Amino acid sequence: MTGVAKFFSPLKIIAHLWQYRDLIRQLTWREVIGRYKGSFIGLGWSFIQPLMMLTVYTFVFSVIFRARWGMGPDDKITFALALFMGLITFGIFSEVMNAAPSLVLENANYVKKVVFPLEILPVVKLLSALLNAFFSLTVLMIGFLLRYQFIHLTAIILPMVWLPMILFTLGCGYFLAALGVFVRDMGATIGILTTMLFFLTPIFYPINAVPENFRLICRINPIAMFVEDSRRVILWGLPPDWIWFTGEFFISVLVWIFGFVWFMKSKKAFADVI
Repeated sequence: MTGVAKFFSPLKIIAHLWQYRDLIRQLTWREVIGRYKGSFIGLGWSFIQPLMMLTVYTFVFSVIFRARWGMGPDDKITFALALFMGLITFGIFSEVMNAAPSLVLENANYVKKVVFPLEILPVVKLLSALLNAFFSLTVLMIGFLLRYQFIHLTAIILPMVWLPMILFTLGCGYFLAALGVFVRDMGATIGILTTMLFFLTPIFYPINAVPENFRLICRINPIAMFVEDSRRVILWGLPPDWIWFTGEFFISVLVWIFGFVWFMKSKKAFADVI
C-alpha cells in the first residue's frame, strides 16, 4: 500500500498525525496564546468572555424576552444555558470552517520554504477551537451548578458525544483547506454558508419548536444533532439519541477519512498554485 491510499485506514491517519504530536501541541498553544498577545489579562479573557456572554444571555432572555425552552427545569435561566450550550457546540464547527479555506494560504512559507507537515494545520485549528470551547463549557457548568446545585452524571459522556462532531469538523476542514488554495473565493462563500447553517441549526430555538413538516431537515443536519445531543447530556441528564448517534458517527468517520485523503492528494500541487 503506497502513497495516499494507505490513509483510507483510520489507524494509519492517527499514526501519521501522532508522530507530529509535539509540533501540534506547540502550534496549538501558540495560537491560543496569540489571541490575547499584548493584553493585560492575557489567557484570563478565555474565561471572562464566556462569563460575560452567559450573563448577557441570562439577562436578555430572562428579563427582556421572558423566554422558556420547554425541557428540563422550565425557567428562564434554563433558556440561557440551552442557548449557550448550542453556541459552544456550533462554535467549534464554525471556527474551523471559517478559518479552513485560508489555513494553507496564511502559512505559505511552510509550503514553499520548509519541509512541513501541512496536514497538521487543520488539527491545530480544531484543538484551538476545542480549548476555547472548554473554557466556555467550564463557565456554563459553574453557572448550571450554582443555579441547580447538581450536575447530571451524563455530562461525563460529552467527549464521546462530541467525537463524531470532531471527526466531521476535521474532515470538512481538510477538504476546505485544500480547496481554498485553488478557489480563492471559498473563504467568503463559507462565511455565508456558515451563517445560514447557524440559523438552520436549533441554537436559538428547541428542535421541537420546528414544524413537523420541516423537522426532518433539522434531523439530517448533522450539526443540529450534535447540538441537540450536547444539550441532552449536559442540561437534561439524558443519553444521546443512540440511533442517530451511530449514523452520525459512521458518516463522520467517512467525512474525516475522505477529507484527509483529499488534502494529502491535493497538497502536492500547493507549491505550484501559491
